[in-house]
Amino acid sequence: MASLKETPRQKMIGMMYLVLTALLALQVSDALLQKFTILNSSLEIANQSATSKNRGMVQGIEERIKDLPNPDAYADVVKRANEVRRLADALVNHLDALKNQILEAGGGIDPETGNIKNPKEEEKVFTLMVGAGKSGEAYKLESMFSQYVKDLEKLADPGTKFPSLANDAKSDPIASKDANQANKDFAELNFAQTPVPAAMATISQKQAEVRRYESDVLAQLAAKVGAKEIKFDKVFAQVSANANTVVAGMEYQAEVFIAATSSGFTPRMSFNGSSIPVIDGRGQIKFKTSGGGFDANGLSKKTYTASVSYMSPLGPKTETIQKEYFVLKPTYNIETATLPALYLGCANRLSVASPGLGALWNPSFSADGGEAIGGQNRGKVTIVPSAATVTLNIANGGTLLGKETFRVRRVPRPEVRVFGNGGELDEKRGASASGLRSIDARAIADESFKSTNPEDANFRVSELYVALARGQRKIDDITLQGSGSIAKLAAQAQAGDRYYIEIKGVQRKNFKGAVETIPFTMAKNIPLN
Repeated sequence: MASLKETPRQKMIGMMYLVLTALLALQVSDALLQKFTILNSSLEIANQSATSKNRGMVQGIEERIKDLPNPDAYADVVKRANEVRRLADALVNHLDALKNQILEAGGGIDPETGNIKNPKEEEKVFTLMVGAGKSGEAYKLESMFSQYVKDLEKLADPGTKFPSLANDAKSDPIASKDANQANKDFAELNFAQTPVPAAMATISQKQAEVRRYESDVLAQLAAKVGAKEIKFDKVFAQVSANANTVVAGMEYQAEVFIAATSSGFTPRMSFNGSSIPVIDGRGQIKFKTSGGGFDANGLSKKTYTASVSYMSPLGPKTETIQKEYFVLKPTYNIETATLPALYLGCANRLSVASPGLGALWNPSFSADGGEAIGGQNRGKVTIVPSAATVTLNIANGGTLLGKETFRVRRVPRPEVRVFGNGGELDEKRGASASGLRSIDARAIADESFKSTNPEDANFRVSELYVALARGQRKIDDITLQGSGSIAKLAAQAQAGDRYYIEIKGVQRKNFKGAVETIPFTMAKNIPLN
């Protein structure tokens, strides 16, 4: 979309329109009506100046073409310029006729005072412009404004867009915030409860916008033939380097020079044949590099073509530049000596680094056979496998760099040890019949697993069965949740008896806080003495 800059005069007219909109929301007084009359006169003077300027721009285009080597080649430019003038003149003339009708609704001009006879007239203005059932002239204006903008954009440079000339209250920065105005359409907003001078000033403002749009397109056409005066008013220093990345010990080479652009001239620029945006006279090239064809050093030689088209004193001219660049094959390292085996259903944390990409390293991960969870820091990833193997897909900037496949092993079973009164119970040594009052069964994680996956190495015995036996006869029993008191058994215990201890359940809590039951069976017989 083209960017159309406003001149100070155009900004002033826009500000006057905002003031006009605000004044319409106020109670109208004689003094205020006089201000509207003055405002309308100022707008009409500005519009006359714009009309003369635009007429001069068309004449300047025609004169410039006569001096070019091949005038016939620019016939289309002259045709478009005249069509722009015709469209604007036709719409402005129609608006002049509407202003005359509004003036007549106010009784015309008093020959003695030179003022409008009945400036406060609102009803006749409403009937003319809004009408019953939306039959007024303002609704016809909406379609005319819309068609004018469409026709003008066809004559302008590709991508040029003009704002609507018939905004309703919702699109107006002031009226949209007023509850009494917010739901009004274009006609009601501008011409309902509107006295004669205010209605005339509103139409004059629209004429100013029409002339501004006309001026913008004529300026574009003038630039095509060099009729628009070009001043290189933006001078800056520029550095052109052979390479932005060098290896330590290599020479860095660059050229420093002065460059200049013009804020009043926008050349056409392209990249590989496609047009590119131009900001402050400088084309903006941005594209995602592609790999392939890497040499033994991991480099791939690439080229692109840029062109600049502008109007020279001898006519249109295009400069073409072919630029060479190199693409470095992206590499990465998984920060571990060897690819580790991962544990099923656990948080396996890895760090993936790419020294070659430096600040451009911003990887994303996905996994086949599991889940890949990106960390807060770049390159950190947590893999949660759900299959016998898991493949980690490593991408950077949407480009897949590689795949790494890991073996998946099951979580090693914990070792369960049984303690009584704080000390570990031994089947050979036994325990005191009267002194053993509590039992604690502990599920202890494998040391290797615990060191690599501490968040998943949380085991506990969930069910513990203890029976007091005398010979082949069971005296009593109790079931505990991993640990607890066996005082009721100890009260019946005698030397020569034994405790039969069976582990019936073990559980593990993973890094997400989820608890799973692990099939586990173990029994001990502890003799009592």
